[in-house]
Amino acid sequence: MELVLVILIDGLVYGLLLFMLSSGLTLIFSMMGVLNFAHASFYMLGAYFAYQISRYMGFWPGLILAPIIVGLAGAAIERFGLRKVHQYGHVPELIFTFGLALLIEEIVQFFWGKNQVPYDAPEVLQFALFSIGTNEIQAYKVFMIAISVLIFLCLLYVLTKTRVGMIIQAALSYPRTVEALGHNVPFIFMGVFGVGTALAGLAGVIAGPQLGTFPGMAFLLGSIVFVTIVIGGLGSLWGALVASLLIGWMTTFAASYNIAMADILMAVGFEMPEDMSEHALRDIWSLTLPQIGPILPYLLMVVILVFRPYGLFGKRDA
Repeated sequence: MELVLVILIDGLVYGLLLFMLSSGLTLIFSMMGVLNFAHASFYMLGAYFAYQISRYMGFWPGLILAPIIVGLAGAAIERFGLRKVHQYGHVPELIFTFGLALLIEEIVQFFWGKNQVPYDAPEVLQFALFSIGTNEIQAYKVFMIAISVLIFLCLLYVLTKTRVGMIIQAALSYPRTVEALGHNVPFIFMGVFGVGTALAGLAGVIAGPQLGTFPGMAFLLGSIVFVTIVIGGLGSLWGALVASLLIGWMTTFAASYNIAMADILMAVGFEMPEDMSEHALRDIWSLTLPQIGPILPYLLMVVILVFRPYGLFGKRDA
């Protein structure tokens, strides 16, 4: 039971980190219809900017300033780059953001090198907040959970309860009407893109000390973020949250239990083949749950696409 509780907490930390990253992408897609391939690169920039700021001013100024810098950079990229290709459709957008991701990675390696940088959690949070049996839960993990929950509540409130949120949502569906009412629609889209990238930067700020800050960190989470929003439903904030938690707990449980694939298959009704001489069949049967854990989110995405193509919380097209 103690192990289960620890896994639940670790899965919650990872899931909420995924939510912080995917919520920005969900916000951009739901408001602008843009799938940003460079989104995880802004997550990486947030970690590196926070590291650089922390060297001179400490962790807490970096927590505030780094997401703002990333958000301003994202807004500038939308204004002077993405906006010019947006009118030509989704393919030029994807090519532009893919190239942007490669450019950001090269910039990071040029300024900070190819090795991991020593970006650590603040000393005030480097202690065990409580224990579950022999397992200590660090205060920084609880801090990550608290920040993620706060971000979700703020986003939910702004998008559903405020005038700004209503204008943003109306600008997506009825841009000409909103513009006729005196609102600057291009400026709204620029602001949405900036906020979305700032959320990615904030995720990088708090994830860097926990998961490591290195040039490959964007690649590690880049694909799983798209899997998350597909499972949850494109454009759904609730969907991004639920899908992030599902993936977080799924991968954490899979990494924690060394169960053989043969036992899992036999438990669901498959019988062990009489002839195990086939090399591929033998390899599949001998796999363990930690080995197949990284592909479980992708398998879940395939199942969701088969039975509910618009995602768990997505809306069916009319």
